[in-house]
Amino acid sequence: MVDTSAPFPRLVLDPALPAEVAATLRTSPDALHAVRAGAVPRPYAPNPVLVCAVTVLLLLALALAGPWGMIALGAAVTGLGGAQALAGDPKLREARRRLRVAHRHAGRYILPEDLDERCGELLARAQRAVAEVLESRVNRDGLLDAIANTVTLPSELWRLGVRLADLTRTRREHERIVPRDVPADIAGMFTPYDQVLERAHRSLAARVESLEDYAREVRRADAVYRAYRQLGVLRERTPDYERLLAETAEDETALPAVEGLSGQAHEVERVFRSSIEEARRAGTHLLLLSAA
Repeated sequence: MVDTSAPFPRLVLDPALPAEVAATLRTSPDALHAVRAGAVPRPYAPNPVLVCAVTVLLLLALALAGPWGMIALGAAVTGLGGAQALAGDPKLREARRRLRVAHRHAGRYILPEDLDERCGELLARAQRAVAEVLESRVNRDGLLDAIANTVTLPSELWRLGVRLADLTRTRREHERIVPRDVPADIAGMFTPYDQVLERAHRSLAARVESLEDYAREVRRADAVYRAYRQLGVLRERTPDYERLLAETAEDETALPAVEGLSGQAHEVERVFRSSIEEARRAGTHLLLLSAA
């Protein structure tokens, strides 16, 4: 269960990553943060003293026992080296492996520290909206099958995360370049650059709002769906209610109420179908916006 109330953004992965790579990255926060901090995996470097010693032994074996002796000694040394490698610290080897994977795919994930406060807030809102849609009952029951939520929503999150990270980099660079004490008579010269950043932010905010609109429609559809399912249970028991009402009615004024029981179920079903269509329309709008 995803915490839809989390105020901070979470890791975003490129949905095109192979499943095993994505699983490694998702479970390697230390390696991801280390790579962002500039860590680089060290290439394997054999011990030069050991290499010289092995070389001398092989040459002695060749001189004393011929080629077959050298081959036998080489096999023994190789086996010993493999055993030493296996006997190494498994936690250290695993940490190095994860660091290599994180470094190799450094451009395929977005971390919270890749975003400034404003962009981080937008990504967190988008993640909450996506989580709400994917975890909704109407989505899990396939009632939104016209929209491939499990494909389109992670892709939209990734595109949004990439653009937010790019905006953050540009904005941070802008803040480093533009002096804080700009003279009033030339401050206006920086305004066009500020406006470009704000326009880009508003554009991304609009995409987030589209996700939130979709989540809002899905939330309504979910509430109606729950009522629809509950009423379905009652509808199966309508004859019991009709009998009870008929037995307690003193005159024929109760008959319209008896007939109205079935009508209530049909009305809820109509509202339910309408809410599903509204959710699908919101999702279609989101798809068109994502493709733009």
